Amino acid sequence: MRPATPDPLDLEAFRRHGHSLVDWIADYLGNLDSRPVCETVQPGEVRAKLPSRAPEQPEPFEAVLADLDRVVVPGLAHWQHPGWLGYFPAASSPASVLGELASAGFGVVGMLWSSSPAATEIESHVLDWLVDLLGVPQRWKTTDVGGGVLQSGASASTHTMLVVAREVCRKRTGTVPDDMVVYTSKEAHSSVDKGARMAGYRHLRLLETDAEFAVRPESFVAAIEADRRAGLVPTFVCSTVGTTGTTAVDPVGPIAEIARTEQIWHHVDAAYAGSAMICEEFRPHQDGLELVDSYTFNPHKWLATNLDCSVMWVADRRPLIETLSVLPPYLRNEASASGQVIDYRDWHLPLDRPFRALKLWFVLRSFGAEGLRRLIRSHVAWTRRIVECIDRHPNLERIAPSPFALVAFVHREGNEATDDLVGRVNEDGRFYITASEADGRHYARIVVGSTWTTEAHIDSVCDLIDKSA
Repeated sequence: MRPATPDPLDLEAFRRHGHSLVDWIADYLGNLDSRPVCETVQPGEVRAKLPSRAPEQPEPFEAVLADLDRVVVPGLAHWQHPGWLGYFPAASSPASVLGELASAGFGVVGMLWSSSPAATEIESHVLDWLVDLLGVPQRWKTTDVGGGVLQSGASASTHTMLVVAREVCRKRTGTVPDDMVVYTSKEAHSSVDKGARMAGYRHLRLLETDAEFAVRPESFVAAIEADRRAGLVPTFVCSTVGTTGTTAVDPVGPIAEIARTEQIWHHVDAAYAGSAMICEEFRPHQDGLELVDSYTFNPHKWLATNLDCSVMWVADRRPLIETLSVLPPYLRNEASASGQVIDYRDWHLPLDRPFRALKLWFVLRSFGAEGLRRLIRSHVAWTRRIVECIDRHPNLERIAPSPFALVAFVHREGNEATDDLVGRVNEDGRFYITASEADGRHYARIVVGSTWTTEAHIDSVCDLIDKSA
């Protein structure tokens, strides 16, 4: 007798499969330390394990679950591994995973308040909580003139703000995008360059930095003066709090004062380091926020919340909504017309949007603010131990300060020796670090940020670096 064909809509089967999957995830996370951080895999190897055609008939869930072990896991770089010390972290936690599951179960689209009121109001409320938790200006709350929205990433926030700044400048001066200028540090994230191109700007100025890789305000002033003499219109500047390469911190306050005087939109990219502002001792790094126009940071980097979950705040939401609002007849409704609700479709490019706030809400309630502060402070304290390891080693040298949880360093014998050191650390399999380059000099980057990293892992990587250098 043939077995019954699985019914993909059988809720009792879903209940059983859900338990099985949660058990599988818990086992995966609990056993990561026994695996290499990055699996050894060749291009095309994963696809070679897949059938050439999609299945015609339903397959049992047990077969799907088994292929997580057979196909997926052997082809992963394990970003949740406690030895993941590369790039920036991709934060996660059990609470966040469960919040994502609940969001998927609801399957709502929060494009309008009326399309799912809870999705909108929880998002607004949680981002207003973060205004208080991170000590940013009160006017950024949705209950005031500004407001926050969850984007897919800091790049999307920066791209959005470039478009808004373009339209604000065009309305104020009549200037066309070809004559507008964007400014940012030469150490800034590539999203500024990419976003400027997408928004139609032709002129991007990469500003010079000081010995600590932070923008020099005088270079900003000189660039503005040169562009005005050339008949161009300074339009947008992006400061970074925690650059990708070294976590350098641009002087937000001085840049903001210049931008305010020159009528330039000032956006702050704190994608990585913004999460640290939940700890009051880090907030002096971004003094001057009361003068900026927009700000972004990623809880999905360092606040125990999985991708994608990126906060974008604006000091005044009117220019944002005026720029992005398009109202076809099929989206008109009584609640929107009343002016008493937020329609997040007007706050970014996509119309469809998931219930991103749910997992962030789960995390904030499961950890509590104090639990998240302990997480950040532990990572920073452990980073100090790596700093000490580097500073006392005769062959190693840091190239920049470590204000948060990243250490950037070189081998004193030069680029080849630095590259070899990174290779030896990664070949060990227990840890993964990355390399970068500044002014022709190769350097190694170690970032402490995995939710699952412990002090013992830091001791081990310090020992490995000490022996490998």
